[in-house]
Amino acid sequence: MAPSPLPFQAPEPRREALTVFVRGLRVEAGIGVHDHEQGRLQPLVIDVELTLAPVDVERLADTLNYETVSEATRAIIAAGHVGLVETFADRLALACLEDHRVMAARVRVEKPGALADAAAPGCEVVWRR
Repeated sequence: MAPSPLPFQAPEPRREALTVFVRGLRVEAGIGVHDHEQGRLQPLVIDVELTLAPVDVERLADTLNYETVSEATRAIIAAGHVGLVETFADRLALACLEDHRVMAARVRVEKPGALADAAAPGCEVVWRR
C-alpha cells in the first residue's frame, strides 16, 4: 500500500449532532387576532427541527419519538385559541425543550390562506438551552 500523500493522520470521524425533525405537520387550530378568526379553525403547517446531543442511537429510547412533536402540537391546540402564530411557535418550541435531550428547537409555523398573495405567511423561532 502506498503511503498517504497527507503529512498527517486524519482524525477518527465523530458525530457532531443529531437532528430530529418533523416537516409539514398539517393541523387545524383556533388561531388569529381578528374578529373573523374567532370561533373557527384554520389550517397551519408546522416544521420542527430538534437538535439533540450527539449520542449513539440504537433504540427508540436513545432518541426523540416523532410522535411527541405531534402530541405537543395537539395539546397546544386543545388548550384553546391562540392569538398569534409566534405565540404558537414559542409554546411548541418550549414544549419540545421539556425533554432534557433537546438542546435546541427550531419551529416554523405557516398559516396558509392568511394572506391572499402569499403561499404561506408565518414565522420561525429558535430556542436553545
